[in-house]
Amino acid sequence: MEKLNFPQIRLESQYAKLQLKTNHAKLDIQSKPADMTIEQPKAELHIERTPSKLSIDQTEAWADMDLKHISRRISEEAQKGKSDVLAGIARRAQEGNDIMKIENKSNPMPQHAKVNSQKPWKEFNIGWIPSHFSVKTSYTPSKVEIDWKVNKPIINVQTNKPIVEYTPGNVDIELAQRESLKIDFVNLKHVGINYEQEI
Repeated sequence: MEKLNFPQIRLESQYAKLQLKTNHAKLDIQSKPADMTIEQPKAELHIERTPSKLSIDQTEAWADMDLKHISRRISEEAQKGKSDVLAGIARRAQEGNDIMKIENKSNPMPQHAKVNSQKPWKEFNIGWIPSHFSVKTSYTPSKVEIDWKVNKPIINVQTNKPIVEYTPGNVDIELAQRESLKIDFVNLKHVGINYEQEI
């Protein structure tokens, strides 16, 4: 049996191919910490102290021992003299009044003479020299005044802006394979006059 070879036209095509290369966008953020300074001034403390005071007055103790200052002695003697003068004036006035009362038919002169001629009785009792509590003491306690002041901290804060770097993305398009068309003839003959030719 004879094999039949039919004429054939074979077409072999190839599509074009594109190559895409994508570069992604990049975002880089660098955040620098804030600059902060803190200054703490010291507290101010002021202490004022008044010293204590003790005073001892021995004036009366010395006076009890008859060791008096000349100015006090003069003052006391002047006061005593004044008192004696007033007492003498009062005594003489009283004696004058007694003598003027003649209606009483009395003779007060001898009585006056007797009283004026006698010295007064001296009184004596047990005592202490110097006397109790003749030394005067006075005490003033010390005082302490404390004044303090608290100073607030001084805080300075400086913010730093973030550093932002942005690289945009892109797409690179390349032709990886060109399109093509291949035509092949099989068993295709051109028959002419007295000849035939394979194409």
